[in-house]
Amino acid sequence: MVTKTTAVSSRTGARKGTTPRIRTPKTSEVVADQIRAQIVRGELVEGDTLPPEGQLMETLGVSRPTLREAYRILEAENFISVTRGSRSGAQVHQPQVEVAARYAGYILQSQGTTIADLYASQMAIEPFTVRSLCRMRNNKAAVTALSEHCEYLVTLIEDERIDAFTKGVAEFHSLLVKLTGNKTLTLITQLLQDLMANHKADLMRRDPIEKDARKKRLNSAIKSYRKLIKLIADKEEEAAVAHWRLHLKNAHASWARAGEGERVVDAINAY
Repeated sequence: MVTKTTAVSSRTGARKGTTPRIRTPKTSEVVADQIRAQIVRGELVEGDTLPPEGQLMETLGVSRPTLREAYRILEAENFISVTRGSRSGAQVHQPQVEVAARYAGYILQSQGTTIADLYASQMAIEPFTVRSLCRMRNNKAAVTALSEHCEYLVTLIEDERIDAFTKGVAEFHSLLVKLTGNKTLTLITQLLQDLMANHKADLMRRDPIEKDARKKRLNSAIKSYRKLIKLIADKEEEAAVAHWRLHLKNAHASWARAGEGERVVDAINAY
């Protein structure tokens, strides 16, 4: 007699009263899992080189085709890079935010996520982080880091390196979150900022503004950053949060304005 605990139904067509087949992973997938785990755990770090193929084949007890299939899996995930024809082993790479951002962008685009939706998520995160920085017992190091990055942005304006400035602004927002020490929010913010930086660069290409007007806008942003940093340094919590909310609101009114905010995130053409 089939009990309720063994009865299975699924959208893929498994019949009620049957148990789904268990898929046994291929040996190449098991090998890839093992190497990937070593990288994620930090046993293998950026720039390390895997042992030569012959040595790995002997150590793992697998064939050359199996090992190379495992390499192809890891290469596709950007965990290693293989130089064809080289006698040295594959080079190890740590997980990259850019890779995650690219895939996250594809998901958001497939779901019809709008530009306005993307920017709204920033409003949910950064006021909280500003509050956290104000509440830190000693936030001098955070204030110094933010001030130094702000001055770096000033040099980019002076050198008219607009693309670098756009990237630098994304890094400022990411730094704002990173300095709180919250790794989860830092990762989420890096993903969002990468997507938003691509959108900003694309919008500026499609709708360029006059040089003097652009410089005035960028200097206005710097002034706002400096005010935020001072409020954080003085631990003026409510004023800092209110100021940053207004800053984000004004920025979003420009980047996600009517006619632009309704556009769907375009992750495909961003990379």
